[in-house]
Amino acid sequence: MQEEEKAKVVTALGGKKGIIDSTIPSLIFLLTYNITHNLKACLYISIATAALLMIWRLIKRDTLTHSISGFIGIAFCGWFAWKTGEAKDYYAPSLWKNSAFALVYLISILIKWPLIGVLLGPILGENLNWRKNPARMAAYKKATWIWFALFAIRLVVQYPLFKANQLNALGIANIFLGFPLYLATLWGTWIVIRSVPTAKAD
Repeated sequence: MQEEEKAKVVTALGGKKGIIDSTIPSLIFLLTYNITHNLKACLYISIATAALLMIWRLIKRDTLTHSISGFIGIAFCGWFAWKTGEAKDYYAPSLWKNSAFALVYLISILIKWPLIGVLLGPILGENLNWRKNPARMAAYKKATWIWFALFAIRLVVQYPLFKANQLNALGIANIFLGFPLYLATLWGTWIVIRSVPTAKAD
């Protein structure tokens, strides 16, 4: 039963394949830009890579929700960098996204509607009954703090690099603060949530 719940949690919170599909095009962009210094060509290659990954998921009949959102994200990053003509602006939308998510997760904790509980309660069969269970409420608060920390860490590391125009350091940080940190956050979330029994649904 726990393995089934774990799979639901992973799927609901982003899906590992979707994160991989958004990380690879960013890596391709950084590598090709260092080789060619041709921004437009690198953007085309990055977006084409994201499209190919999405097509590959379609051929394998994988769930496309997160791959599609990853492709849209990469396409927007590419469009924004093309619009400004600055390679570092490829990473600007990611900074905006992390800022917005950090704020939303923080507010949800402060108003006692921790977002992880709101997202996972219905999926795990609790609906909103976890709010009546102090132990379960505390677990969801801790899990939401973990996600807030994810977005805050990304901002603290990447924003100074962005302002200093350190493209390579920014790109490398984007990769390591992407998939590896996401996996650590998922693991921490699951450890916290599984430590307290689910609340009974009405």
